[in-house]
Amino acid sequence: MKKALVLSFLISLVVMDIQAQKMAGMDKSPMDMAYYPNNFAHDRKFAPKLIGDMPAMVRVIYSRPAKKDRVVFGKLIPFGEVWRLGANESTEIKFYQDVTIQGNKIKAGTYSFFAIPNAGEWTIILNKDLDFWGAYSYNQANDVLRVNAPVKKSDEVVENFTIQLSKGNEKEAILRMVWDTTLVELPISF
Repeated sequence: MKKALVLSFLISLVVMDIQAQKMAGMDKSPMDMAYYPNNFAHDRKFAPKLIGDMPAMVRVIYSRPAKKDRVVFGKLIPFGEVWRLGANESTEIKFYQDVTIQGNKIKAGTYSFFAIPNAGEWTIILNKDLDFWGAYSYNQANDVLRVNAPVKKSDEVVENFTIQLSKGNEKEAILRMVWDTTLVELPISF
């Protein structure tokens, strides 16, 4: 009887383990990262902070929702409301060294990254609160930066929200956020 009970218990553990191993499907808004310099993620092998003469400067971790034939800005993402710059967890931006954004000095570190979209310009927000879902726990009292950036029209429709960092002038990167036909650029100086 004891052997049968032990065997039954072991079999139930195996069945529970098999059920636990079933994987969830692909996230509807998969996570992505953007780096500056953009080759940093691939080339850092043995140099965690330096690629040639270019140290790591910025990393953004975000999720990429899809347009799916929807009107994005003004409808799916309402104008005048704080948006997490993506989907799922709040977007995070890490500065590996001190930076300047529109004359505002920002200390090296990790910040949550939000925007308040409007038709003509976005308010870009860095906030010191981290590790929360969406913008539901957003607290304006913990903002580190609020600046405005103009909206431009993208040359093509972009299906998934995208953040990219590219070289600006000698000591500057341009952070680009694009979705649908909306493009917003934010220069970051080092």
